[in-house]
Amino acid sequence: MENRTPPVLDSPDQSAKISRREIAKMLLAAAPALALPAGISAHPIWQHLANHEVLDAADAQLDSANWKPLFLTAAQEQSLRALAEIVVPGSTQAHVSRFIDLLLSVDRTVAQQKFLGSLTTFDEEATKQFGKPFGRLDQNQAIELVTRFANAPRSGGLEAILRGHLEDLKEWISGAYYSSEIGMRELGWTPDRVFATFPVCSHPDGHV
Repeated sequence: MENRTPPVLDSPDQSAKISRREIAKMLLAAAPALALPAGISAHPIWQHLANHEVLDAADAQLDSANWKPLFLTAAQEQSLRALAEIVVPGSTQAHVSRFIDLLLSVDRTVAQQKFLGSLTTFDEEATKQFGKPFGRLDQNQAIELVTRFANAPRSGGLEAILRGHLEDLKEWISGAYYSSEIGMRELGWTPDRVFATFPVCSHPDGHV
């Protein structure tokens, strides 16, 4: 939930394209220097970034005008898209929700169910507080709910559980965003395939 403008990919010096596989390789190699969780190998998103077959499929599918979710329902994808945009502005342009849906479609059942449990919690809490699921909240309502989860204690009681759901979804979202071309440009990737400076997360306070 940062006040920033994500990079736009339409200027002449930004015409070079890079595959999701190449991006993932660079991201994983740079992980020790980035503001990423210390145990990234434990989360499904980082394991997927080493799956070349899935990454190649992403390049072919995510930009399709006829795209439809493979795993999530349309309503779930809407909620995920809305949450991702709050956590990392620019996520919609980077097809974060679409990429996560693709990864979930090939993931293990236990990971799928954990993800759905976290996302469903957001919809349930949004409905309790505002009378509609998260994907249908206005921006102020969405920010209010996410902030509540983010500021919850780390242990003890329902609020800690809510924070845990947010942390899990944030890792999916940040991994999907920074393994996109838009995210990699934000970290410093340039069309000649080098970093102007060694990549670090540009958000002064991290994500929500």
